[in-house]
Amino acid sequence: MAPVMFAALVVFLLLGYPVAFALAANGLLFALIGIELGLFQENFLQALPERIYGTMNNDVLLAVPFFTFMGLILERSGMAEDLLDTIGQLFGPIRGGLAYAVIFVGALLAATTGVVAASVISMGLISLPIMLRYGYDRRLASGVIAASGTLAQIIPPSLVLIVLADQLGRSVGDMYEGAFIPGLVLASMYAGYVFLITIVAPGRAPGLPPEAQTLRDADGKTRRLSLLVVALISLGLAYGYMKLFTSVKAGADFVVLTMSLMVAISFVIALANKLLGLGLLSRMAEQVVFVMVPPLALIFLVLGTIFIGVATPTEGGAMGASGAILLAYGKKRMTFDLLRQATESTAKLSAFVLFILVGARVFSLTFYGVNGHLWVEHLLVGLPGGATGFLIVVNVMVFLLAFFLDFFELAFIVVPLLGPAAEKLGIDLIWFGVILGVNMQTSFMHPPFGFALFFLRSVAPKNPYKDRVTGKMMAPVTTGQIYWGAVPFVVIQCIMVALVVFFPQMVMHYKASAVQLDQKAIDKQFESIQIPGLGGPGLPGGFDAPKP
Repeated sequence: MAPVMFAALVVFLLLGYPVAFALAANGLLFALIGIELGLFQENFLQALPERIYGTMNNDVLLAVPFFTFMGLILERSGMAEDLLDTIGQLFGPIRGGLAYAVIFVGALLAATTGVVAASVISMGLISLPIMLRYGYDRRLASGVIAASGTLAQIIPPSLVLIVLADQLGRSVGDMYEGAFIPGLVLASMYAGYVFLITIVAPGRAPGLPPEAQTLRDADGKTRRLSLLVVALISLGLAYGYMKLFTSVKAGADFVVLTMSLMVAISFVIALANKLLGLGLLSRMAEQVVFVMVPPLALIFLVLGTIFIGVATPTEGGAMGASGAILLAYGKKRMTFDLLRQATESTAKLSAFVLFILVGARVFSLTFYGVNGHLWVEHLLVGLPGGATGFLIVVNVMVFLLAFFLDFFELAFIVVPLLGPAAEKLGIDLIWFGVILGVNMQTSFMHPPFGFALFFLRSVAPKNPYKDRVTGKMMAPVTTGQIYWGAVPFVVIQCIMVALVVFFPQMVMHYKASAVQLDQKAIDKQFESIQIPGLGGPGLPGGFDAPKP
């Protein structure tokens, strides 16, 4: 009955029924069929209310509305616009500079918002017209913007990582720490592809002309070197302070606190330079520091506090949402209308996620009741090649399913069936979750149903338009150009999946920061326990308490 049930679900989804209702209806329908055929015990259904209440009572999933709200507030606060404008000026003169700026800002937005729609729409509205204005190839420009926006799905605080951790029964903090390096490596691979394009076909990604570089000093020079000097001085002071005046000498805590201190010192130097008119920094260096501080401060507030163990992911999300509100207020863009729009959008997405999860609970109850999980487990564990064969088959299957399902549907339907088989094969579930996270990221980039492509299509020019700076008539961006632009980045994402599989240490470093328990010390503590009123460690009648 289990394979028939799974096949029926696929049919329901292909017919276009909403996922949440298709899952729930499928579960209830086959429960009734199973009861009639004697394959399903009706008392299983008594567990249904408790399973649904357990979903509503899940503290981990509270992080989803917090991070969604934070991303939507930041999208409207102008932070993305300031970042893209300033970083575009910083990288602009080199070939592919604007593309590098988009990737860099995409990674920063990913580490602050965790919401793909916010990142893609912001960068599409701001960067795409500038890239088209200065002669970028339309396929490259649209591909870079869509791919950089999807970094929000693998760089923490990602919504997909929260859901994966919940479905695999693992810590969200460990999942975040494990995914951080693969996320940065993926962003570097995007930049490497752009560099390759600038070597092979430099005309597809030209540098900014001199007249477009507006962040200059009074004498017309940019003096980018002063930014490097400030960064090195700040890093040296922060590193020296951490080594000399604190007890934290290594590990994630040391890195997070050193970087946070470096950002604070850079900000103080830039502020003193501006207020006192010292003239130590160029206009560009000063602007870059001021623009970079808000997102980096938010990254420390959210990820830093999670990594060093001060806050849980849910608490980190709450602090991030509060920080986003303060940031928008500081930029004088915090209005009641903005707050209402962000709250409504957050409520819609959270309800969407919760309804899919409730439907998945109903489906899985019946599926488990007819021993579907054992069928899937035996099917996957029995694959030739052991753990390697399992990983190959699962990754190919998830890649193909991502053409038709988005990551929430994959996480709630497929992942709970894969987790037990992976654990039985001795695969670390955090590593497995990161592999699936990188793989599911392709669901945003797959033509023809990739959501990132739809988001970009909604803001890319559909008709010829007059450029507001040059006054020239510009050709529109076609849907075909957006799709073809995405293909190289989907290939890069697949290569990244292979790298995480072959180099597990990229993820496994999360174990270094885990609390190490000394089993001998624990045994000794148990042996020394005396039971009150019984005159010592022994029990009455000569029965001793067994060792744990």
